[in-house]
Amino acid sequence: MKPQRHFMLTHAITADPAFEFAAEVRAGLTKPGQKELPSKYLYDDVGSALFEVISVLPEYGLTRADERLLRRNASDIVDRLPVPVMVAELGSGSGKKTRWILEALCRRQHTSYCPIEISPKALAMCARELGDIDSISIVGFEREYLDGLLEVAARRCPGQHLLVLFLGSTIGNFDRPAGLKFLRQVRGILQAGDSLLLGTDLEKPIHRLIDAYDDSVGVTAAFNLNLLARINRELDADFDLHEFEHVAHFNGEARSVEMHLRSKREQTVTIYKGGFSTALLEGETIWTESSHKYSPEEMFQIAQNAGFRCQEQWIDEEWPFAENLLIAE
Repeated sequence: MKPQRHFMLTHAITADPAFEFAAEVRAGLTKPGQKELPSKYLYDDVGSALFEVISVLPEYGLTRADERLLRRNASDIVDRLPVPVMVAELGSGSGKKTRWILEALCRRQHTSYCPIEISPKALAMCARELGDIDSISIVGFEREYLDGLLEVAARRCPGQHLLVLFLGSTIGNFDRPAGLKFLRQVRGILQAGDSLLLGTDLEKPIHRLIDAYDDSVGVTAAFNLNLLARINRELDADFDLHEFEHVAHFNGEARSVEMHLRSKREQTVTIYKGGFSTALLEGETIWTESSHKYSPEEMFQIAQNAGFRCQEQWIDEEWPFAENLLIAE
């Protein structure tokens, strides 16, 4: 008998995304002191395509390290999970690197996989990418991370465990207090014995980090500047992209790489659908993303502080990166 496959996308966002986008842009660009924009808005269709290019650049080894660890250790990871288990992924993207875990799981059980994404196109791409795996059911949730996870957890069957995937280095986009708070919120949704596979980028020489976020070809610069282009397209703004430049620097105190967009001159920009204008001085920056780096050892303490136990850790030596298997206590 041919193994069953099933696909479904659940469009469950109730708020108006354009209204929410405008509100967050307004809040970030009118706040006193450092202007900022949420990094999640870097990933529209154009931004996501540019990031796919970034992931194969020689300077940016993070994505390849993540994939190497999952490919080499998928069976070991799956062997440490209870049966039966359903899978939820926070920010699945295309789902390409998730294949290794799902194929290993589907060799021992029919698997329900629930990617959680704010982009419907990413969810559709994920279904196409993974739809050829035997013995899988895919139900995509067009939701924010925690809202989607709540809905997935409510659908579990009695006795079924939940594996949450938070791959890449997305946790690094949070500062450390916010990251700990987020992990505690995830733990609050889970039951004791559930699992979280968490990807973390590790500390490495500063020059290597800066090269990864400011590549010689300029793809990361285009990725960063596309955020302003997106605001122009979706919120009827008048950013002149030629008057901004991409900059990346290492914040030693926070142990993070920061990406900014720096104004080349004094200027005023109007976001018409947001109903406001913002003035920038020459040299003033808009902070668009941080990527925090960790030591392998601190993940054990972070896990404990969030209500988990770090059961196992797999580390890539070529590009220091870790997959951490956390068990809800």
